[in-house]
Amino acid sequence: MAEIMERITVDPEQCGGRPCIRGMRIRVTDVQDMLASGASREEILRDFPDLASADIDASLRYASRSLDHPIVAA
Repeated sequence: MAEIMERITVDPEQCGGRPCIRGMRIRVTDVQDMLASGASREEILRDFPDLASADIDASLRYASRSLDHPIVAA
């Protein structure tokens, strides 16, 4: 998780506190939405030249870990 958090930052004063890539105003959801829409890694890197390939990997791992939680039944 430490490797992810080096690339994914959360700041309440930026983007409404949503997870962003390395303190930039590029949200994890922006990357995820582009991937879900069929954009290739190369297209994303071309559209966001400040991103690195490792940022896309980190956003995928972050999203995966965010969804992987147990549901506790009452």
